[in-house]
Formats: sequence, structure tokens, C-alpha cells
Amino acid sequence: MSRFYVVGGQQRSLRPLRAGNRNWNGYDQGLIVQVNPETCDKEIRLAYSSPPEVRATEDPAITFQASTLENDTLYTCTQTEVLIYRLPSFEQIGYLSLPCFNDIHHVRPTPDGDLLVANAGLEMVLEVTTAGVVRRVWNVLGEDPWARFSPDVDYRCISTKPHRAHPNYVFYVGDEIWATRFHQGDAICLTNREKRIQISSERIHDGILHDGLLSFTVVSGSIVIANPHTLQIEEVIDLNSMHQEGTLLGWCRSLMINGDKLWVGFSRIRPTKFRENVSWVMHGFKSVLPTRVACYDLRKRQCITEIDLEPLELGAIYSIFPALE
Repeated sequence: MSRFYVVGGQQRSLRPLRAGNRNWNGYDQGLIVQVNPETCDKEIRLAYSSPPEVRATEDPAITFQASTLENDTLYTCTQTEVLIYRLPSFEQIGYLSLPCFNDIHHVRPTPDGDLLVANAGLEMVLEVTTAGVVRRVWNVLGEDPWARFSPDVDYRCISTKPHRAHPNYVFYVGDEIWATRFHQGDAICLTNREKRIQISSERIHDGILHDGLLSFTVVSGSIVIANPHTLQIEEVIDLNSMHQEGTLLGWCRSLMINGDKLWVGFSRIRPTKFRENVSWVMHGFKSVLPTRVACYDLRKRQCITEIDLEPLELGAIYSIFPALE
């Protein structure tokens, strides 16, 4: 592999002290960075900031979140928008922002050309057309999607935290539509509610189907391999064991499988008022690593490459894809 894209967000400058919290940073721009793993050269290919009318007025969080690359088309999202780009030119060919979009975490196309959107802030997954027509809505807790929320409210500029489930990734297994639930540490089938995979007791991301198996990231630094047919876990790869003891790897999220090599994204741990999400941090770590991508040799069980992305001000990573030449 000669090059790859890293999708995420630029960390803004340090923000003032807040009551009950330390100084904190946020994210003020979506970034896509191109990386050459052989030379470690890296460059920003796309920078994007959401327009004022679709973002919070106070301290908006603006990043590119989990995305999908299909052929030469990149489907990406901010917290309140879906954007579609033609690669490798990064020509924007689609845009969508609906009032119900709140903390969008992933978007992917359907076989029919519509979009599946993980709408974490409203605990739901949406199937919508590229023109914005909502075809189907699933509440990931099995409830009436509009029991707690109103279809008449514009949620793009308000917060709905804390979330009870926080669906953050959608994927297909055959014709079935699945979604991960961050807080439950599982994946559920939206089109057959009898199917569920318990992945971890900790928070999770991703759901990459490769060679008939599903791979999930656990935020504390593990990759869980599951069988989508038996709904059982087949392997847990502890990435922490491939680093010096006492090292805080970061927020483990996003992966790209390349034969026996596994590229994983890590975002530097930042202060958060929802501290239960990072409770595993408080366990005597001696060193904290920067936001970066790391390559693991699965045969040797070794970390063989790490590329620091903070010099480009990338503070959060959500997806990694092979670059198109």
C-alpha cells in the first residue's frame, strides 16, 4: 500500500477552565490527511468547517466522523451534515443536513443509492435519500423513535447528551443492516432484532466486515473479531500488549485491514465531562501517546510503525482508507 487517507478533526486551541472540569480542547474543522507510510510524509487533502446555521452557537464540535469509501466516492459526515466527495480530486458532489441530525457518527450508502446514517444524538439510525427524504427510522433501543424526541424540532444546534446508547457505526451483513451501540458494547441487527453480538464490557466503535468476519475497535485498545453467522467472538487482539507497559495508547477508533497488517487510529485522550467514557484511563499510565496511526503485524504480534499526526493539528481520528491515485 503506497498511501492512505486518515479522516478526522482538527483540535482547536486550549479553551478556558470550566466549573468542574480542567482546561479542554474541542474540534473546529474536519480534516482528511493523506499519509505515505513508506516515507511518513503527510499532507492535508481537505479541510472543512460547518456553516453557522447547522452548528451549535457555543463551542461547536466540528470534525469529519466515521466515513465510507465505495469505489471512487467518499461518504463522510460532521455532527450535523452528510458530505459526498469524488476521489481523488475531492470534488464535492453531494450534501445533506436535516433538522433531526444530531451527533452524526457514521454514514454509508445502501445498495439502492440511499444513505444509512448513525444519528447518535437521537439514538437512531436513519435511511434517507440523497435528497433528504426519510425512508426508515430505527431506534437502537427498540423504542418508538419519536417517543423522546420530536420530528418538529431542529436538533442540529442543541445537545441531547448524555446518550443512552450512542449508535456510532452501521454496516451490512448480507442484506441485514447492523449498528454498533457504544454504551452497550454490542452490535445489533436492525432488520432482525433477534440477532445481537456482545462485543465488550467497554465502549466500542467500527464494524468492518473482512473475509467473512467482523472487526470492532474497543476504545481502550483492543480489536475484537466476531463471526456474524454464529454471533460469537472468535478472537480478541490486545494492542496494549504490543507496547511498553504503562503506555496510554489513546482512544482506539478506526481500522484498515491490509493482509496480515492492521492499521489502527488512536486519538489522544482529552478531558471530558462525561468521564465514565474514559474511566479506564485512571489506571496508572506513565506515558500518553499522541494522535497517530499505528500498524500492527498480526503474525508477529508487533507494532511495526507509528505515524504522529499532531503536527498537522489532527486531534481525532475516525476512519482510515486506501488512497486513490
